[in-house]
Amino acid sequence: MTSIAALYRGRESLPLRTRALFTFGAVAALHAAAVVLLLAGNTGAAAPQALSWGLVLTAYLAGVKHSYDWDHLAAIDNSTRKFVAQQQDPVSVGFAFSLGHSSVVTLAGVLVIGGASAVGGLMQDGTAGNLVLGLIGSGVSGLFLLAMGLFNGSAFARSAAAVRRSRNGAAIDPRDLEPQGLVARILARPLARVRRPRNIYVIGFLFGLGFDTATTIGLLMMTTAASLGGVHPLALLALPLAFAAAMTLCDSVNGMAMMRMYRSALGDPRRRLGFNAAVTGISAISALFIAGITLAGFFHAAFSLDDPVTGWLSSIDLGEAGLLLVALLLAVWGGAALASRQPRNN
Repeated sequence: MTSIAALYRGRESLPLRTRALFTFGAVAALHAAAVVLLLAGNTGAAAPQALSWGLVLTAYLAGVKHSYDWDHLAAIDNSTRKFVAQQQDPVSVGFAFSLGHSSVVTLAGVLVIGGASAVGGLMQDGTAGNLVLGLIGSGVSGLFLLAMGLFNGSAFARSAAAVRRSRNGAAIDPRDLEPQGLVARILARPLARVRRPRNIYVIGFLFGLGFDTATTIGLLMMTTAASLGGVHPLALLALPLAFAAAMTLCDSVNGMAMMRMYRSALGDPRRRLGFNAAVTGISAISALFIAGITLAGFFHAAFSLDDPVTGWLSSIDLGEAGLLLVALLLAVWGGAALASRQPRNN
């Protein structure tokens, strides 16, 4: 244990590839745990094994789908941008965020399987507990994305100004890739505790208190336990673990891709400065857009508003919109890659 603790304390000095292997090793361990629990629960079980496998596959696919919600992508993207601007290599931002988010689902699942009927009451739509948890989750996520959007908006303004100067023949200052100015100074204190990728775990956990995903998986488990008394509790525990495994895998891949995009802006500042400004602008706009939707939903629920604007914003489904953000970022990245292959005109 002492050597493990020492290795953890010195993890930032490890090579990037080693830290990435540790991250994806943890993701693989979650997959293995879900499979082991499913196999153990199906050993000698009276319930049909095909049904258990089908439910776990459904939970896994739900985790994949949820990882591409726009709020997930905006949180991971903007957090990664902040760490890269501070000269860090945040290989585990996506993993930490999704692990925190799925911890809510896993904890709820364990309590439900353990017979805590109060958890089922909390997850019912319209109850006071569900409303309070939803307000906590939406309030935290909205404010966090608002802060990140403003922080990266400051970076975008600085990058855009640097692009204009470079076109006039000015040299590129490496500090142009780091947010500075009034907005960055204002947000320095609120974001001071988000210094390492592991701090994003707490943000992910608080995002998860909205209980949208916990409701889906929790109700699935309760329905299964009620209608199929023969399903072993170990097989039921595989459901939230499969959800967590899928979400951590996709979010870890997303986080690594974001890190590579932003680190590429450090390699050749003059050629990639425009790319850096474009992607940072997309990140800032997406964060502010999602923050507006989330906070509108927060005020709509907290104050029982009946106006059409907050009502419409609170009803927007962010799931499919996330794929649009992925496509947009990939298009910018692909365009930058093609441009980098073109010979530079002197």
